[in-house]
Amino acid sequence: LVPITAAARGPMPSARRRTMFSSTTIASSTTIPVARTPVGGYGDTFPDPILSACTDPIIDGAPDMRGLWRVVEAMVDGSPLAEHRIVGSVQRIEQCGDRVTITAGGIIHDMRCDGTEANGVNDVAEFDKTTPITVVATFEDGVHVLRPVGVPIEVKRWRDGDDLMWQYVGFTCRLTRLD
Repeated sequence: LVPITAAARGPMPSARRRTMFSSTTIASSTTIPVARTPVGGYGDTFPDPILSACTDPIIDGAPDMRGLWRVVEAMVDGSPLAEHRIVGSVQRIEQCGDRVTITAGGIIHDMRCDGTEANGVNDVAEFDKTTPITVVATFEDGVHVLRPVGVPIEVKRWRDGDDLMWQYVGFTCRLTRLD
């Protein structure tokens, strides 16, 4: 949940559709194991989807952020920037029940949006893929809100028509769906 570096952005990762569950498996958000970022990150190719076999509906009040998204615009104080290192980067977001996975920039952040540290993101930061992070996740008024423990910031994602908006420290991005 930190900005993607130009080196980490690279070419658009492949979005393979295999899963660890068979097509006949019925899985819920509570039975699918929590995913973690592999040591050193996942590289240039997205890992297999994590929640694709889940049969739980997205909970009421959660924005539907599912999909493969590309950042097409970065803004500061509402003004588009001519260039920003985040433009062109890709995120895969999966949802099931109150669970969300965000796969991007070599990391996998898998969380339940229940407002607890225990079920939030307990993984590594994107910038070095080794620094441990704990992030509380919630849905508030149709917005996905992430609050890193011990850091006075909020990261937000919400839908704006067909687009996804992503507010991070110092900038806001517009993402368009690729799938």
